[in-house]
Amino acid sequence: MRTDVPVSRQWRATVAAAQAGDRRALDELVEGWLPLVYNVVGRALNGHADVDDVVQETMLRAVDNLGTLRDPDSFRSWLVAIAMRQIRDRARRRQDRKLDETVPDGTADFAELTVLRLQLEGQRREVAEAVRWLDAEDRQLVSLWWLEVSGELTRRELAAAVGISRQHAAVRVQRMKERLETSRGIVRALDGACPELRELTARWDGRPDSVWRKRLARHIRGCGYCGGTRGAVVPAERLLAGIALVPVPAGFTLSLSLSLALGGKTAVAATAATSAGWSAKVLGALTKPAVAVTAGATIVAGGAYVVVGPPHDPAPRTAVSPTAAVSRAVPRAPESTPSPSSSSSPPASPSASPSASAGAAAYGSVVDAADAAPDPEAKPGALPHRPEGGITSGGGAHAVLNHRGDSVTLSGQGYVLVRWQISPQYRAGSLVMPSWTGLKGKIFHVASGGGRRMDDRVSKTDTSATGMGSSSTGYAVLPAGAQQMWQNEYYYVDGSVTFTVNERGADYGVSVFPSSWDAVQKDVLYGPPQGAIRYGLVRDAGTDAAPVPQYVTRSVPGDPATVGQRSRV
Repeated sequence: MRTDVPVSRQWRATVAAAQAGDRRALDELVEGWLPLVYNVVGRALNGHADVDDVVQETMLRAVDNLGTLRDPDSFRSWLVAIAMRQIRDRARRRQDRKLDETVPDGTADFAELTVLRLQLEGQRREVAEAVRWLDAEDRQLVSLWWLEVSGELTRRELAAAVGISRQHAAVRVQRMKERLETSRGIVRALDGACPELRELTARWDGRPDSVWRKRLARHIRGCGYCGGTRGAVVPAERLLAGIALVPVPAGFTLSLSLSLALGGKTAVAATAATSAGWSAKVLGALTKPAVAVTAGATIVAGGAYVVVGPPHDPAPRTAVSPTAAVSRAVPRAPESTPSPSSSSSPPASPSASPSASAGAAAYGSVVDAADAAPDPEAKPGALPHRPEGGITSGGGAHAVLNHRGDSVTLSGQGYVLVRWQISPQYRAGSLVMPSWTGLKGKIFHVASGGGRRMDDRVSKTDTSATGMGSSSTGYAVLPAGAQQMWQNEYYYVDGSVTFTVNERGADYGVSVFPSSWDAVQKDVLYGPPQGAIRYGLVRDAGTDAAPVPQYVTRSVPGDPATVGQRSRV
């Protein structure tokens, strides 16, 4: 059974280009996926000094063996599996030498880096600090699970990286979560220790380990004060959802780009004969036919290498880095404030409302386009009443989809509501839109409602605030050419289709409801007289020329995020 999930379409092409020896593509792979590897290794080793070596060895092996990767779609799971092998190999070597696992003096552990760099507070800080109390094996697992719940990995990839089945992974994760919750209780208790706990910990050297975890947990279970939660405890997965990746220190980039430059200046390195350590090993890998170049460096005659540009001045990219949007602790606001009636993303070209496209066009020839919002006072056109035989939802009457990979299958004949909730306060950045896959039959985009488009202003005091964010929190940004969604988007399904959330760069969630013509009609007519921002918009012309949503296909791709933006059915 296949255990990997494909990377996005852009990264599949980048991987293939890098395998063919494209310097910029390989540069992009190293730069784009380094944060993911750094977070996996850093959390698994809790920031031990060996993190540098393991991360660099992982990236070296990935570059060295890139030519052997048969399926570019499996690059992410392949890379994570390499990282986990390096972590386990390092653990075996250290066990053989019986070396101390603790973090050396002066070296900040990864929990501390997570709290400081991501500015975590409250229970999120508590979860990060609780990881210190886990055993090495649990830390390896939590390093993957953390990325799963934050939307960077799938459960299938987690299981593949550990080398176990998905069923076994579920059991392992559940046991690890139980120990993590015990550790959270220890962190809470130590923050406000009772006299008995202070006496108990007087003999403790301050280094978290399994022996003291059991001792402290035993005390907490029997202590009415330390065992009290003193407030509602939020499940760890809800706290971790949407947390950014810990940014990679600049030194990692310098090391991986083989740069000996200081102050951002271009430098020329020594020849391969005088190179030592990791840089020499990289040169050996780079001279193989499958890969002739690496990030920021070019191989030249005689075996020398020349750094061709400062590591923080990469060439312009057309593909979005898989972790760029989530590796910033504080989202950046756009250069200009969105207006109440303009899309947060630039349209590909000016176009009329798709509902204006009518005639004898065949089904699927009108794909939803980036149109301008109508005047708030403009009442919607008539909504054609299509046959309603009833919709069956695999997620029940109210399917809530909050994480990447969440999906719901809709079958039957009738109306469906997709209700948007964007959360830039947790993570702003580029949206990866949901997709409709495995379509059997037809689907139409019939109306938009809910009282506002997501780029309408939502605050009387902050003129920069819209449903897509604000200048203080940052904005969620649509892909170029994507249709701006409204709070409520209505579709008509005649057949069956699966709706999948592909969240990555920015946080969003959707609720999917079977609906009715009456409900749509009432929603789009709930306009300014009732106090809402605007009337809704009818998009269905009642013919096969009615618009179908973007990102729709009859195929069932391994990764729904690979569905083409201008998909045709």
